[in-house]
Amino acid sequence: MNSNNNQELKPDHISVCICTFKRPIMLKRLLDCLIKQSTDGAFTFEIVIVDNDKMRSAEDLVHKCQERVQLKIIYDCEPEQSISLARNRTIRNATGNFIATIDDDEFPAENWLYKAYQCLKDNNADGVLGPVLPHFPDGAPVWLQKSKLCDRPRNFTGSPITHKDLRTGNVLFQRYVFEKDDKWFDPAKGLTGGSDGEFLWRQIKRGRKFIWCDEALVFETVPEVRWPASFYLKRQFRIGTMTGKIIRRSRKIHTILKTCFLALVYAALLPFAMLAGKHIWIKVMTKLYYNAGCVLSFFSLVRVQQRQ
Repeated sequence: MNSNNNQELKPDHISVCICTFKRPIMLKRLLDCLIKQSTDGAFTFEIVIVDNDKMRSAEDLVHKCQERVQLKIIYDCEPEQSISLARNRTIRNATGNFIATIDDDEFPAENWLYKAYQCLKDNNADGVLGPVLPHFPDGAPVWLQKSKLCDRPRNFTGSPITHKDLRTGNVLFQRYVFEKDDKWFDPAKGLTGGSDGEFLWRQIKRGRKFIWCDEALVFETVPEVRWPASFYLKRQFRIGTMTGKIIRRSRKIHTILKTCFLALVYAALLPFAMLAGKHIWIKVMTKLYYNAGCVLSFFSLVRVQQRQ
């Protein structure tokens, strides 16, 4: 009887899963923020790190962090370059009955885990997603901040997530969402990206309840390599090529016709957008690049682009 009572009183345990690749400064900041997470005694948590660098460049940093804190930190390495394989390895290493995911270029507010956990419990959800807000270092271009290219959609707390929210940069899952098959994130998308969105969409189609928690704040650094306009044009073209391939497989002709129309519209708008300032015309250009990539990929004129 006593052992059963102790089992019932055992707090929930969250595994915070991180995939990293050669970002020591950002990873250190993330770890420093995670160590300071407030739990209000509602749960315990551990950190699970998978280094996707076969040279194990993050290992020393992680071990030094472990030496100065009581918090359990699990380090592992996925030598094959693949975000999907790295994600799968974090899940296999996780011991919690809840799993949180956050990217190595992000850092959370001090009450991030608590707010996500509280929201999940209050709404009896299978998972919650929170906002990822851009963090611009000193010197970041004004046009980039004004363009809102780094902004992501936000929703009301408790509302169901939409197709625009399919990513794992700030998510808390019930552990049972990850069934014991090791096929959570598709290795075929290990270099192109998109395995996280596909996984979430698959769960939603199965009837899982994923909701938004707007109080569970995470911030994403916009480093200098992401300041040039070319970064956003290439990224949108890459996403477009992935979408075009999906449309081709589903044979949704009406969708590709709409995409062709939008490409023409944005091309026509471009000369006028150039008169409105760089933050406007670059945004129009990203729409044009996305739709162009989609159309070209649909007709197999370009291959799906790999992540940078």
